[in-house]
Amino acid sequence: MSRTDFLDHLEHTLTEIEAAGLFKRERLISSPQSAHVIVNGTPLLNLCANNYLGLANDPALIAAAHRALDAQGFGMASVRFICGTQDMHRQLEQRIAQFLGMDDSILFAACFDANGGLFEPLLGPEDAVISDALNHASIIDGIRLCKAKRYRYANSDMADLEAQLQAACADGARHILIATDGVFSMDGYLAKLPEITALAEKYGALTMVDDCHATGFMGPQGRGTPAHHGVSVDILTGTLGKALGGALGGYIAGPQAVIDLLRQRARPYLFSNALPPMIVAAGLAALDMVEAADDLRTRLFDNARYWRAGLADAGFTLLPGEHPIIPVMTGEAPLAQAMARELYDRGVFVSGFFFPVVPKGQARIRTQMNAQLTRADLDFALDQFRAAGKAAGVI
Repeated sequence: MSRTDFLDHLEHTLTEIEAAGLFKRERLISSPQSAHVIVNGTPLLNLCANNYLGLANDPALIAAAHRALDAQGFGMASVRFICGTQDMHRQLEQRIAQFLGMDDSILFAACFDANGGLFEPLLGPEDAVISDALNHASIIDGIRLCKAKRYRYANSDMADLEAQLQAACADGARHILIATDGVFSMDGYLAKLPEITALAEKYGALTMVDDCHATGFMGPQGRGTPAHHGVSVDILTGTLGKALGGALGGYIAGPQAVIDLLRQRARPYLFSNALPPMIVAAGLAALDMVEAADDLRTRLFDNARYWRAGLADAGFTLLPGEHPIIPVMTGEAPLAQAMARELYDRGVFVSGFFFPVVPKGQARIRTQMNAQLTRADLDFALDQFRAAGKAAGVI
């Protein structure tokens, strides 16, 4: 096949994606991330960011980043083990571990890298990893990179999880690791951590939780889904890029031996530049803010309850839950995109989610609450959702 044939093949694939109503388009924001943003010169109410506590444009975090930029420079120009580790990198790792009640933590460029680098150093062909069917793509990719035997259980199906544990034990697995999202981000469902940890104890397994959509606002002082459920897990992964300021950076927190081995062998850690000093400094400031942010957490969940009730009263089909992720189901991808466009024209910024991000036939508009939204914002958005839902034929 020639280069021309190859490019023609790619163009044909793109045409097919477009024809199926699955083409994703990015919209250019010209303002800071906030409850209100400017997109292509148009002010919009923002209901689709992971900015749960509204800290992405917080003056205190910006000031902390400025101070680090002035004092520590722009970037490290190196991986950590060569000459890329500053004292503040270790301060943030220790601070994350203290916040989460773990021995230690290790920083990555993103949680995708953290999950991608977690499994291969820890698990060999004699071991087993059991993964929830709805786990994030980064967990799926990380598991693919390791040599452990792979098992999968239906989303939050504890009978199936126990069956997979029994199968792994029968297959003679040396060590078993159960991997799950703490919050399944497309649906807003919480993992059944009390049941999962009980089964792990029964079968001598370890537990790993990706808590990206929980750290900072779920549980006491925002310590995540294990704290929310009152249980302990072995390994926690998470991000600085959502509730903790909305920038970038991920981490793994866990037992000292786990973190020490990852520091020696996790490829995304060993072969990626260290996080920029300004991101690290803002992360330290964000953790201090989050621990004292009960008022923001209260406002966030008040908003979520009000928004969910308003959508249900309007006749929309919702997925049940208690999380600030509240999906509005449309079924088909073109319908989700049509409603998103209608809402854009009415001053509300949302995104349609469809295959391959969610299964075919389960397209939706994933709305997300944050603590910056006012009751007036939500009332305006509810009016626009009612009108757009009728115009698009969703209600």
